Amino acid sequence: MDQLSTIILTASLFVIMLGMGLSLRFSDFRRIIFYPKAIFVGLTNQLILLPLIGFGIASLLNLPAEISVGIMILAACPGGPTSNLISHLAKGDLALSVSLTAMSSLITILTIPFLVNFALSNFVEEGRLIELNILETILQIFVIIVIPVSIGMLIRRFKPDFATRMAKPVRIGSGLVLALIIVGLVLKEKDSFLSYFQKAGIAALLLNVITMLVGYFSAKAFKLSRAESTSISIESGIQNGTLAITIAVVLLNNADFAIAPAVYSLLMFFTGGFLIFRASRMRSIG
Repeated sequence: MDQLSTIILTASLFVIMLGMGLSLRFSDFRRIIFYPKAIFVGLTNQLILLPLIGFGIASLLNLPAEISVGIMILAACPGGPTSNLISHLAKGDLALSVSLTAMSSLITILTIPFLVNFALSNFVEEGRLIELNILETILQIFVIIVIPVSIGMLIRRFKPDFATRMAKPVRIGSGLVLALIIVGLVLKEKDSFLSYFQKAGIAALLLNVITMLVGYFSAKAFKLSRAESTSISIESGIQNGTLAITIAVVLLNNADFAIAPAVYSLLMFFTGGFLIFRASRMRSIG
């Protein structure tokens, strides 16, 4: 990946995370005190069950190393702005969704380097192995997540009207940026993308669907409401694809690792769209 592409990708993620910050309040981080059960179930799904399911899928399907590592990078990532939008449209608990995104984004700064190194050591041949420097990676992820999100939150706190006006265009822009990133990856890997898609498609779809189902039914098992269960399901299954692609391309300098996140980012809109359609049908019936 050339230097210009790396700069563009990093800048794009910065803008997307800034947009996420515009939707956050400082009170979102205090929600764990008032709604501990929902937050606990959601974070358990995101931080523990999601990586375990990702590792199980990568191992059982006997995938190429590049796809397996890509699946694990995805499983290590938090939810993103897309999960909040889908939660809102699918009639989930938006406040819970935003809170889970905020908290998981902070915690995964520490967990991503360890999970990615674990994936590399398990799926990549020893001669090709590249290990992430833990402290350096934590600092890099901190810069591309916490700083732009904090700037967005400060704008919302001191310029709430501006933040409200910018929320929709930034959300649309984030979607367009992700689409452009995926198109760029497809063009760069056009000779092998079709075979990669065939290999990564099933794994990405399984990761998406299984984690959403586990998220929903684990929430129901703890007697959470339908809206809360819907948000936990979406937060468990809709990951920050742009962050995953950035980790693959910028931190690991390997576009092949970004194929699975790119495929996943396409598929999650279909499963998310199904949830939105289902919510609209239930509302019209009700």
